[in-house]
Amino acid sequence: MTVRSFLSLVEIRTKLASMIPFFLGSVYVVFRFQQFQIANFILMFVSLLTFDLFTTAMNNYYDFKKAQKKEGYGYQEHNAIVKFGLKESTVVALIITLFITAVGTGMWLVFNTGIVVFLVGGLSFCVGILYSFGPIPISRMPLGELFSGLFMGFVIIFVSIFIHVGDQLVLLTFDQQFMDVHINVLEVLLILFISIPAILGISNIMLANNICDMDEDVENKRYTLPVYIGKDYALILFRWIYYVSFLDLIVLLFLKVNPLIVLLILLTLIPIKKNIAAFMKQQTKQHTFGLAVQNFLITNMARILVLSVAVVMAL
Repeated sequence: MTVRSFLSLVEIRTKLASMIPFFLGSVYVVFRFQQFQIANFILMFVSLLTFDLFTTAMNNYYDFKKAQKKEGYGYQEHNAIVKFGLKESTVVALIITLFITAVGTGMWLVFNTGIVVFLVGGLSFCVGILYSFGPIPISRMPLGELFSGLFMGFVIIFVSIFIHVGDQLVLLTFDQQFMDVHINVLEVLLILFISIPAILGISNIMLANNICDMDEDVENKRYTLPVYIGKDYALILFRWIYYVSFLDLIVLLFLKVNPLIVLLILLTLIPIKKNIAAFMKQQTKQHTFGLAVQNFLITNMARILVLSVAVVMAL
């Protein structure tokens, strides 16, 4: 397996979907709590990246094994196993290696931070596996957008903050047969609002992918959300998700959590509207799917940049 085939198999260009929420949470925790644990940051980075690589490689392997249409862009070009003639044994060995690395660094992080990361991280691992594997994978159902958005958006940001502040967000205590859970509801809700652009942006990446693949998905018995609601309604949903993602700016300004400088983020509406218009005209994997990824990068990188400036200004 060459570097090029590996990067294609794990779809390295899509890893920003998990890395950007991680960095957004890391910047937010410094801005909000003025705390940062470098060792925990590195452990989560490695575990998160390798698990994301694992799920993508497994998803491509599973699509390769389950494919009923064995011609066309989706199979011959998009699936790296076919495109590069990769051996199944090599792909399986890679998948196992990535999984072991993700679990190992994840357990190390749990040792450093506590049971909350184990519970939330374990749930995320299970969802990640079920997303691509099993009798009816989540990716083949109309729930892919919901699960990918919540777990890659909110959960990643929550954990990336928790590993630095721990008990200030959630505290679990055990007393013989009982477990007490104490949640800082205000801070968790604020994290949810901070996560909205990531949640919706990731959901729209999945939605755009499924819109582009509608014909092949039907042939391969992948009954995704666009297949259920139709392309017209899927495109309407795609457009409005981006506009809703800006509501968090208003809420967080009203709550005096975000500084006024975040209003600069509204400027990103200009390129986002342009990309939306282009996608509405043509929906293909080759030409316009990347616009959904661009919109995700624009909306969330702008927030990371603005919060980073706010952190520097507060020094």
